[in-house]
Amino acid sequence: MKGFVLRRIAVPLVACAVVVLVGIGPAAQVRSRAVPVRPAGLSELRQWDARIDAMIRDGDLRIRKVREDTLMPGRTHERLDQYYEGVRVWGGDMTRQLDRSVTVSVSGNLYTGINLDTTPALSPEDAKAIVEKQFGVELGSDRLPELVVLPVDGGGFALAYRARVVARGDIVVCFLDAASGREIWRYSDLETQSAVGVGPGVYGDQKKVSAYSLSGLFYTNDMLRPPVLRTFDLRGDVQKVEDFLNGKVALGLSDMASDSDNVWTDGPVVDGHVYAGWTYDYLYKRLGRRGLDGNNSRILILVHPVRRQDFQSYYDSQNGDVIGLYYLNAFYAGSGVTVFGEGLPPGWVLLPKRQTVTFFTAGLDTVSHEIIHGLTDYSSNLVYENESGALNEAFSDIMGTSVEFYFQPPGDGPLKADYLMGEEIFVPGGLRSLANPAATGNPDHYSKRYVGKDDNGGVHTNSTIASHAFYLAIEGGTNRTSGLSVQGVGAGNREQIEKVFYRAFVYLLASTAKFADARAATTQAARDLYGAGSTVERAVLQAWTAVGVN
Repeated sequence: MKGFVLRRIAVPLVACAVVVLVGIGPAAQVRSRAVPVRPAGLSELRQWDARIDAMIRDGDLRIRKVREDTLMPGRTHERLDQYYEGVRVWGGDMTRQLDRSVTVSVSGNLYTGINLDTTPALSPEDAKAIVEKQFGVELGSDRLPELVVLPVDGGGFALAYRARVVARGDIVVCFLDAASGREIWRYSDLETQSAVGVGPGVYGDQKKVSAYSLSGLFYTNDMLRPPVLRTFDLRGDVQKVEDFLNGKVALGLSDMASDSDNVWTDGPVVDGHVYAGWTYDYLYKRLGRRGLDGNNSRILILVHPVRRQDFQSYYDSQNGDVIGLYYLNAFYAGSGVTVFGEGLPPGWVLLPKRQTVTFFTAGLDTVSHEIIHGLTDYSSNLVYENESGALNEAFSDIMGTSVEFYFQPPGDGPLKADYLMGEEIFVPGGLRSLANPAATGNPDHYSKRYVGKDDNGGVHTNSTIASHAFYLAIEGGTNRTSGLSVQGVGAGNREQIEKVFYRAFVYLLASTAKFADARAATTQAARDLYGAGSTVERAVLQAWTAVGVN
């Protein structure tokens, strides 16, 4: 979160100051011509199916994973990566849906015209050393950069090493020339036996806490659910947080939140741990999915990466990186790890709306939003920039909202289900509105999308185009920009639209998907689940048309 203006309120009101929170932006925009795979009819689908099989035989496509469809028995989904002379082509990937071995749909992007030597001058260890020096971090031994073919400006390609690193204030994916070590491109990837105890959340509501009893203490290790689901209290140790995220150190029992009598008093710990469990329950009970990867991979929650009492010193030293990342943010850090910010101390507000900011685990939609980034990471892996990045953010908002409606009663205010994101944390007003994006300064129509380079090409700003389509498909209504009306399925049938968007975003989208691909994928999912010409398909098509995506 960048460019926030903070004000501390006192009596009398003190002067305001500006903190510019600068992230690490792209050195260059990667743009190369890709062949979009969107078969228009059965004949074209069969042609692409045959071509995919041929590419698999030749080694130009490799099946990365195969997943059974949890919503449609008999359906499976393949994810395939493009390779050139044994090296993965970054951004070249496809999905293929099969119904008992018969291909039903394919989508994705492939690159053609690649012609380059795939023998690197630098070793992975050389690239790792360059990254460590460049970012001033130390990476774990298992964090060697990956050799890839990188599409670049003008339609060309480069042999490059891809590395992912947590640097102070950001999570960066960078690409180094495999011959010289020069950085070609980068983008921010900051997208953050059981014993049942009790404790109040940030808003004072009592929750049941699934804990683990050992040697007279209780730890936030959830033993009631299949995956490893643990909540760690980092007690304001920023360096330890970043060393862990970079694979340099591990977190152990002593880092886990603990309590002596299983009556918990730390609200941010309670909310983070409980809401993570609820998110897992939603995925399993509503969608039949076993966690982030479909196979119960770990979910780790990190709270208190900083301390509120240290905020003044960071503010006085203009340390916007720490403020922006660990006070005013929550993010998914990869491999099932999410980090939740501390918010602002009492007496500080965020301008221009004069919002107070509490602990980031206080909102169920926010906790679920960040965890769902992990689901995306394990499935479509939508690249976090431009339209694919906006879809990434939109899916997290969509699922975060869905989890909220699953567990909380509809209404306004804290602990109620609504179409505002982050309203429990940023008070008043929240961050984004799915129902009326303009109310929070976001576009509700494709014609109003942000086309600049900030925020990775507007991934948060433009997300509301897709999330508003989700809202309209459920609730119906008229888009304020286009004036087009949508006949939604109704709030009582929200499960239908939730399953359509889940199925499309998890199984049918490729990593560089655009809004038009999301329209096609959700339409396909609606037809698969509820039939061609169904009220669900109609609602989905009308919603995308209303927001200007055709």
